[in-house]
Amino acid sequence: MSRPTNTNPSGGEESMGWESLARAAVAHQVDEEASLPRELLTFTLGGDPYAIPVEWAREIVRLQAITPMPRVPPEIRGVISLRGEIVQVLDLSLRLGVQTLEPTRTSRIIVLHGDHGSVTGLLVDSVREVVRVAEEAIQPPPTGDSDTVEALCREDGEFISLLNMDRVLDLGGKS
Repeated sequence: MSRPTNTNPSGGEESMGWESLARAAVAHQVDEEASLPRELLTFTLGGDPYAIPVEWAREIVRLQAITPMPRVPPEIRGVISLRGEIVQVLDLSLRLGVQTLEPTRTSRIIVLHGDHGSVTGLLVDSVREVVRVAEEAIQPPPTGDSDTVEALCREDGEFISLLNMDRVLDLGGKS
């Protein structure tokens, strides 16, 4: 196997340092990672499109009977049993203060990966698709927008609100 060489201006060859070759490879890798698209799970609430990073979603389930719970914030619809696991269901339209629609056949519960054994499901009007959005297409929201929307992206001619899941799930911090 031959060593990397570089032609100098006088026409001779000299060995290219392995260190510079490694730096070039790392720079190329960083450029590729910066241009990788983000995958977002899109859904609707009150007719408007929203998204969460796909890595937050564990699964999507059809709407089922939700058992109400006493003395919880109004955004918490109750709990469901999912294969023997108790899942708290958060009505995302109430949490975000958007138009609330009665659940329909297209309503879904997006089950999130839980921290410390607790699992939360988000009640949404419908789930649309997973989209890949270039990092450059994701922009900060206009000033004064909701603290739960961390960014906006444009996809197929419409703006999609990207939710900050830490803030959405922080019911104690709701104003």
